[in-house]
Amino acid sequence: MKKQYLILAFFGMLILSSFSPENDCDYAGSNIGYVKTQTQKAIDAEEINTARFYAYKALNAIEKSRKQISLCDCDYASKSIYASLENLKQATRTTSLNGTRILLKKAMQNILGSLESLDKHELHNSKYASDVLAVNTKDSEKEKMAMKQPQGKKLKNKIDKSLVSFQNSLNEVVHSVNCHEAKAFATTIYNNCEQQLLRENLSEAKRYYNLRTKEITAKALEQLGSCEAK
Repeated sequence: MKKQYLILAFFGMLILSSFSPENDCDYAGSNIGYVKTQTQKAIDAEEINTARFYAYKALNAIEKSRKQISLCDCDYASKSIYASLENLKQATRTTSLNGTRILLKKAMQNILGSLESLDKHELHNSKYASDVLAVNTKDSEKEKMAMKQPQGKKLKNKIDKSLVSFQNSLNEVVHSVNCHEAKAFATTIYNNCEQQLLRENLSEAKRYYNLRTKEITAKALEQLGSCEAK
């Protein structure tokens, strides 16, 4: 019954229209986190075809993240992740497992460098907002900007508020459902959010919604600890 309620709470909130959030680097970081996970699976693989499979998933995720990486406008993070892309491509062409792992480890170094750069990156404002600071714009443009920003913030707050019930429901599952079942359920939600965030045609509202849902679910998975989902 609790699981059914959580499912309804999770999918019932996917009704929001688009807006322009200021979380481009968060989106990029989320996607690069997925790239890191797939690359690690490739490194741990015992067969070359399995390693190639996960390497392909990682490089495809980078390709799908180009827009978010560009919007984040973090030069070092961009260079590092695209360097890892080249390593991943080479890894899929190598004929030995050992050679593949060497390239995958190089890719991982670049991926970690990209994530570290994003963590330190402080310029999270939009490019348009930066331009406003750099050049004088017409009064009408300033007024238009002023009208748009509060709407975006209000909708962002609406999403955050709508997720409170989801977070409460998920906490209830964490504390009252069998650990294996709870972790399996939370992992499904987390993985779904990761996949959604890789979609190029996702509206900005749903992108932010999935990012926040992923963050909430990640905390729940931390609380569940080391019990493994069955």
